[in-house]
Amino acid sequence: MILGIDASNISSGGGLTHLKELISNCDPVQHGISKIIVWGEQGRTLDQIEKKEWLELVNDPMLEKGGLYRWYWQNFKLSAIARDNCDVLFVPGGTFLGNFHPFVAMSQNLLPFDSKEQARFGIGKTRARYQVLKKTQTRSFKNADGVIFLTNYARDQVVNHTGPLTRNSAIIHHGISEELWSEPRIQKDISEYSPEKPFKWLYVSIVNMYKHQWNVVEAVSLLRQKGLPVELHLIGPAYGKALQRLNDTIDKYDSDRQFICYHGPVPHNQLDEHYKNADAFVFASTCENLPIILLESMAAGLPIVCSNAGPMPEVLKDYGVYADPEDIDSLTNAMNNLTINKELRSELSQKSYTASLSNTWKECSKQTMDFLVNVFQQYKQSK
Repeated sequence: MILGIDASNISSGGGLTHLKELISNCDPVQHGISKIIVWGEQGRTLDQIEKKEWLELVNDPMLEKGGLYRWYWQNFKLSAIARDNCDVLFVPGGTFLGNFHPFVAMSQNLLPFDSKEQARFGIGKTRARYQVLKKTQTRSFKNADGVIFLTNYARDQVVNHTGPLTRNSAIIHHGISEELWSEPRIQKDISEYSPEKPFKWLYVSIVNMYKHQWNVVEAVSLLRQKGLPVELHLIGPAYGKALQRLNDTIDKYDSDRQFICYHGPVPHNQLDEHYKNADAFVFASTCENLPIILLESMAAGLPIVCSNAGPMPEVLKDYGVYADPEDIDSLTNAMNNLTINKELRSELSQKSYTASLSNTWKECSKQTMDFLVNVFQQYKQSK
């Protein structure tokens, strides 16, 4: 069997991490796959993938010309290309409107199926794009010969909009990069911290309307008003309007940047140092499919205050302290509870770390290849 992967719209973030790790941890021979072909942009995608003897990386000049050209290539040229080159097509980006079969789509973005979260962006291009994605991904998932979801929550949310999917589906979690695993440290009492050596909270995520970094900033300010020696470190790229709101909030509560630090985007291979320097992690998103960042903070051995929305309780289970990220009092109380309670930090960090050990990229890759092969075999048998 020859597997084709459409990476034409994958160039950054969790989607690129998933693609790179899927290939890096794959053993295609074990699954009866003789070759894997990946179509994508050269610089932003293909150059990031580890080279393998069974791997063919293909760049079409049209993919270098921008979004409209990529969309045309994917939906009007890829089907013919796939028929000439592969037996099954995997579309991790989720959208494929061509007529090639069998193909497997993957749901990695819940924003197209969450009207409440879309409303945070107001009227404009971003919201319109999510509306278009909802239509194209609904059609893709209903036409696909198989669909991969990352969590039960995500599957239920999507099916609520698309209606029942009659084809195969699977729940396959993303993995965690092994370099991020770190045994939980011995927790210190809050009395051992000081303004000179503060208790460091960390929040890693894109600054966006549904991530609520500004609420975390206000919560940390309130903890400081209580006399707790805490500081907050924020890491991630930014959506323009959300960054403005974040900066305005920091100006309001810490104009001198004494206890709030926004580092901007940090390369993934440098994140482990930030995790190691942190004392606790906060995750305040209200819209996720499967938050890789939450998995990584678990693997980093950090005690976690987590949003009670979406799939977060499915992922973290009872190994964290939950809060409503849109309620400042709820967020402040949860962060206060974890900050002052050494025993709770110790218990939760150990439990979440242990739970994270089962989320490996090798297992993710194995389950994905098993599912793709199964879809191909069922398709052949039906003909």
